[in-house]
Amino acid sequence: MVRTRSRAALARHRPPPAPRFLGSPRPVTELFIDGPAGRLQLRFEPPPGSPRAVAVICHPHPLHGGTLDNKVVHQLAKTFVGLGAVAVRFNFRGVGGSEGEYDEGRGELDDLLTVVEWAAGRWPGLPLWLAGFSFGAYLALRAAERLAPRWLVTVAPAIGLFDASPVRLNPATSWLLIQGDADDIVPAPQVEAWVASMESKPRLVLLAGAGHFFHGRLNELRQVVSEDLASL
Repeated sequence: MVRTRSRAALARHRPPPAPRFLGSPRPVTELFIDGPAGRLQLRFEPPPGSPRAVAVICHPHPLHGGTLDNKVVHQLAKTFVGLGAVAVRFNFRGVGGSEGEYDEGRGELDDLLTVVEWAAGRWPGLPLWLAGFSFGAYLALRAAERLAPRWLVTVAPAIGLFDASPVRLNPATSWLLIQGDADDIVPAPQVEAWVASMESKPRLVLLAGAGHFFHGRLNELRQVVSEDLASL
């Protein structure tokens, strides 16, 4: 299913209220864990109450300025916390305080799997949500094939820059794909054709007029994510 959402349409439909939790918000915690190529830097933020899930979010391309502080990644993290999940962001190898060197997606996938394993040990029994932006969305997709997360949120996945073979997801994984229709790095028609070629299909939401970096559109991104969870 493909939906195109304009600014006006999103303005007319406010997102459903996020679940309300008792207690005070907790601060963001930064720490390091052992990764395949050395230590990995990560930050996590729990919701102000008992979490309903653990959300692991992947940043865009390490060689093009992608870090855990990327604005889209940060917005996704805030959104997930508001929806009641622990939000975990991390730097891939060679980025920020993480050790190692860029490995063209191979080692970075191992980094992601390591962070998910750590999170499962830290918050055992909670459902996994996976998310990512651009390069990070591509890696979240590949990890989802192995991990079968409860919810997968991919924002402008960089399918044209890496292996674009069809994704085969567990039927239990609910998949949302958000794409700007004015994206000049990951063109929307390319994404639509890729989605049409697959058996595992996402709910594809096209944001009218949005470019790859979603400048000025982060609140709409949050709204789409919040509405999607409410519809599950």
